[in-house]
Amino acid sequence: MSKRSLSVLAVLASLALAGCSDDEPTQATDDPTSESSSSAPEPTGVPCAYEADSAPSKEAELPPENAAYAGPVEVTMTTSIGDLAATLDADATPCTVNSFLSLAEQGYFDATTCHRLTTEGIFVLQCGDPTASGMGGPGYSFADELTEQETYGPGTLAMANAGPDTNGSQFFIVYGESPLPPAYAVFGSVDEASVKIVEDAAADGTAEGGPDGTPKTAVDIESVTIN
Repeated sequence: MSKRSLSVLAVLASLALAGCSDDEPTQATDDPTSESSSSAPEPTGVPCAYEADSAPSKEAELPPENAAYAGPVEVTMTTSIGDLAATLDADATPCTVNSFLSLAEQGYFDATTCHRLTTEGIFVLQCGDPTASGMGGPGYSFADELTEQETYGPGTLAMANAGPDTNGSQFFIVYGESPLPPAYAVFGSVDEASVKIVEDAAADGTAEGGPDGTPKTAVDIESVTIN
């Protein structure tokens, strides 16, 4: 089983899946009229802990110790199947968003392949591993940001993990209603047009022909940019 896993409990009797606004991003500053407010974001004051635990699959520095954004943050994932528009929720999951945006700004997701597709029981496309093996990560982990009320409907953007508090760089996009347990931090969503793009690619199934495997239609991330 790969490092980042989606546990499918009663959804699939025996199948375990491995690893599943128009508002501008709000940046906290001491003085909103200062020059810094128009350049790099100021820390929001929310402390985040990232623990180095392995060699990174691709060079990456630890994220800032304080979350850099608050509110909704619009990002674009430029991929081989089209642009995916996402809104990240930095209020609900400040440290998850802080990590994701730090990796994006470092180019960590650039030239990576979404390595896993599930087409039965749950419907997710999993990405964020530079090795495309399901075992790769940024060399650090961090705690879950969960309400235990999470649901995973179409458009959900959530972290994949290998158990409690093992978040790294892998994440998944939900393209169909997926009855997963509330164990995966939901840090944003993609819009309806993006869900359709992923759904169309998923319609081709997996390269192996089963319900869980490598997407037959390759989904390569070219870049992730903050709008």
